[in-house]
Amino acid sequence: MEFDILENRLKGAGIEVIVIEDKEELHTPDAVFPNNWVSFHHDGSIVLYPMMAPSRRPERRRDIIDKLQASGFRISRIIDLTHHEDQGRFLEGTGSVVFDHADHIAYANISPRTNETVLQEVCSTLGYNPVTFRATQETGEPILHTDVTMSIGDRFVIFCADSIRDTTERKRVFDSLKATGREFINIDIKQLDRFAGNVLQIQKRDGRSVLVISTSACLALRQEQRDAIQKFAQIVESPLPLFEGIGRGSARGMMADVHLPRR
Repeated sequence: MEFDILENRLKGAGIEVIVIEDKEELHTPDAVFPNNWVSFHHDGSIVLYPMMAPSRRPERRRDIIDKLQASGFRISRIIDLTHHEDQGRFLEGTGSVVFDHADHIAYANISPRTNETVLQEVCSTLGYNPVTFRATQETGEPILHTDVTMSIGDRFVIFCADSIRDTTERKRVFDSLKATGREFINIDIKQLDRFAGNVLQIQKRDGRSVLVISTSACLALRQEQRDAIQKFAQIVESPLPLFEGIGRGSARGMMADVHLPRR
């Protein structure tokens, strides 16, 4: 029900949505978070990523790529990084890497799920500059995915600076983000825990922008933060309490944003 509500709200906002049905025989309950295994890029590249949990690896399905191609998207190459799984190195898609596509910067919170060697390979192949850091929860426990801490839109960035304990690392990330000229919207650790950073700006059919966010995350934002976002994008919120409470993922992880060119 939560998935269907989100799908309908996206379509109602004028967003093109491609829904892929899960295959029961694969036994992939986490397939609802496709951004961990694939990313789609403006130059026609598709990247397949190494994932830590063996149970998630069957989520990588060639038929999904074939469906996109049949839908009119142009695919120029497939960059397969999955061989790193054999060496215990992982990089879980746009969960691990938050891409700034305009400035060709790749932000990554180094963790057991985000390996720096694999990051360097994908950045070298795509032509991006990596910016790495280490983020922790309020308890001091490491944050495993970068997309929990930040979201980069075309004219604004949402980021939890307090999640980076090391002041030198924090300044390096902050300076990199500010240098792009985007408006900076800082969220605190409690808002991060409500998934206020696990959001995604996407484009409507008419070219205007929306920010997709869970209801819980939206309610966690202060009014001035919502006002800052709405200068650049319409907010589309949807209730995701089970995905957030059990799956420990939110709106951003449920969408693999397609930047592929059309034929």
